[in-house]
Amino acid sequence: MAFHGHPLAPGSGVATWIEQSWQRCLEQGLEPQQQVNFDAVSAQHMRRVQEDSRPLVQAAQPVLAELARAIADIRYFAILTNADGIVVDVHGGVDTQDRRASALARVGVDLSEKTVGTTAISAALRELQPVWLHRGEHFFSDNSVFSCAGAPVFGPNGLCAGMLDLTGIETMERPALKHLVRRSARSIENSWLMSTSHALVLRMSWPGNQPGDDSDGLLTLDHDGHIVGANPTARQMLSLLPQSAGSSIHASEVFASNWEGLFDSAARTEAPQELPLWSGLRLQIQARPGGSRVAAKSAPMASKPLKDIQTDMIRQAVNQARGNVAEAARTLGISRATVYRKLGLPRH
Repeated sequence: MAFHGHPLAPGSGVATWIEQSWQRCLEQGLEPQQQVNFDAVSAQHMRRVQEDSRPLVQAAQPVLAELARAIADIRYFAILTNADGIVVDVHGGVDTQDRRASALARVGVDLSEKTVGTTAISAALRELQPVWLHRGEHFFSDNSVFSCAGAPVFGPNGLCAGMLDLTGIETMERPALKHLVRRSARSIENSWLMSTSHALVLRMSWPGNQPGDDSDGLLTLDHDGHIVGANPTARQMLSLLPQSAGSSIHASEVFASNWEGLFDSAARTEAPQELPLWSGLRLQIQARPGGSRVAAKSAPMASKPLKDIQTDMIRQAVNQARGNVAEAARTLGISRATVYRKLGLPRH
């Protein structure tokens, strides 16, 4: 069987998850050459979506505003959807004169796999991992003008609440955007977690690591020591499963030490300390009081400045190019001078 000239078989050079998405589209009776209609859901349906997505949208607002500025010069825009692929927010330079952009970048449009085929949006929601999708890798031929990076966004309960997408139209390939979109999704997750009601927030890292950025695990507790929420990093560190409504885990089930001491440490604003886990591992943990006032103060600590994220993205591209600045610059679509300046490298 062939698709867009590529065999649907192992070794075709197409990622397995893309092949699987293509196959699901074909099994639904979709055809690559049929017209794509970016249809919006009903007004009644959208009201329910907006109500359910309000915490996600509110947490994402400051991140999307900065992200829009970061991608303004490369003709990409940002789309935020709920877990069903319905657009709940759009930021960035959307060319309203371009029908392809205005049709896609609208609040209420259903961008799920069943309606628009293989996209970074449907893939990120399906795979629950950051993805990059370029031009002809989309299922529908109509969508082959798009290039997009997507990453899932998880709520404080550990469940996927939506996804963040960066889309460009007839632009050069920029796989490094997968790193940027994941970092931005992480900032949204941390902002959302910190905005929820909690008595204590624990910032966690492995011993020897320098805490203080979005790569840290964040865990929130109530006054009785029950876990209220956690970001994905904390869930991985502690092997925590997503929480269903009404369920909770107590700190004593995770930490092999006196959990009440965490509140004492927070009150004294002590430096990070190493604590043992029942798994046998040890974590470096910094405890801080919760509450709306403290959470607001902590928000900047939970999100890394976007200029630093951009620098990280450039550094990653240079590393992937094995130090070849020219190749990294081509991948990112920027000048070599910008790479040298951002990384503080000596000019040759």
